[in-house]
Amino acid sequence: MSRPDTNQPQVQRSASMKTVGVVGLGNMGRGMALSAKRAGFTVLGFDANQESVRALGEGGVLASASIADIARQVEVLILSLPTSAIVEQVVFGEGGVLESAKPGLIVIDTTTAEPNSTRKVATALREARIRFIDGPVSGGPKGAATATMTMVLGGADEDVAAVQPLLSAISAKQVHVGPAGAGHVTKLINNLLTGVHLLVTSEAVRAAEAVGVDKERLIEALSGGSGKNSATLTNYPTWILNGKFDSGFTMKLMRKDMRLAMALLESQGVSAPVAREAGRLWANSEASIGDAEDFNRIVEFVEKH
Repeated sequence: MSRPDTNQPQVQRSASMKTVGVVGLGNMGRGMALSAKRAGFTVLGFDANQESVRALGEGGVLASASIADIARQVEVLILSLPTSAIVEQVVFGEGGVLESAKPGLIVIDTTTAEPNSTRKVATALREARIRFIDGPVSGGPKGAATATMTMVLGGADEDVAAVQPLLSAISAKQVHVGPAGAGHVTKLINNLLTGVHLLVTSEAVRAAEAVGVDKERLIEALSGGSGKNSATLTNYPTWILNGKFDSGFTMKLMRKDMRLAMALLESQGVSAPVAREAGRLWANSEASIGDAEDFNRIVEFVEKH
């Protein structure tokens, strides 16, 4: 029988772990905070934009004045931030999590982040006896608001088990894929596939339309056949065919995720010519599709030679 690691911080594993903080109250963080509150957790929120914090007051989320304030009070701290650089600032900066949190805190980073940065953060927190789980999410703002999103988790078995009641309150499906960093690797691969699916499906639609096939019927047919993918099943029916382009996820964020995926492939020397071409096309789209546009606009991108 293996012996317990005496260097690990001892944390509560009971249902009494009920005080949760959320740092980053954008589209995803807001939904997670409200979902946790509906499930009976006491939820504190912090965002650099204090208007975002005040807006959640009606939903019963308590405002925190600073990262230090929220880190000192909660048992579990969710980070929902745009980039790894901002995560590192929140963790390592003056008055940040590393400086302010009590031993035993569990940090769940839902950011789509750079895996090497994730491992750096996880190691530093572990040395301060603070637990860390990377738990990036899929399902968009609607999934966060309705607790129907999917989370892929990297971290120790006991840490994931300790926060399972919270995970179940904010998401419909959780997949524990490995140690710290594995969640963020999996999310980058997921978003890489999404980027590829959108590009290749847009090419298929243009080819079919060129010979007179109705694109709505085409998408319906593809979604019932072996060619189905996330673009045919979700993106086209929900945001593209109806012209809404209002998924809540921007071109800027998706291009960032594609860059991170390309860096991952490069760092591991993986042979991936199709993925690399998709990454090149997403990068080149910046010249004609603005950062603030919905990421589904990539289907309108046609590279000029």
